[in-house]
Amino acid sequence: MIDVALLGIIRRWYIRDRISIREISRRLDISRNTVRRYIRSGAIEPSYPSRRSSSALDEFAPRLSAWLSAEAVKSRKQRRTLKQMFLDLRELGYEGSYDRVAAFGRQWKVGQMERVNSASKSTHLNIWRVHIRCKMRVRT
Repeated sequence: MIDVALLGIIRRWYIRDRISIREISRRLDISRNTVRRYIRSGAIEPSYPSRRSSSALDEFAPRLSAWLSAEAVKSRKQRRTLKQMFLDLRELGYEGSYDRVAAFGRQWKVGQMERVNSASKSTHLNIWRVHIRCKMRVRT
């Protein structure tokens, strides 16, 4: 694995000190292709593909998402808790832990908040544009 400090050394030696790629790879004991790839990319920090591992909740995620959507429109006192949804999932065959269900619920809620915020921002901007256009029409 190459980290930010090592990438900084590679870039500094190549760009500022004019050390060849072969010499850099020899000094750092890494492949010339690796050195060449990071120099050519111009990356400031290395990027790695995100790891995606399967979860026991994956097959129940659409159902849980639908439940969360249905519960979101209900009043606070009428809503089911995540723990109750977890117990319902257990009855359907889910064998995972409550922590995964709670993490899914938190992630779902963050996604909903982002959608609401982005929608309200665009609505606000549209209203502002209409307001400006109306003022311009009145003046002319």
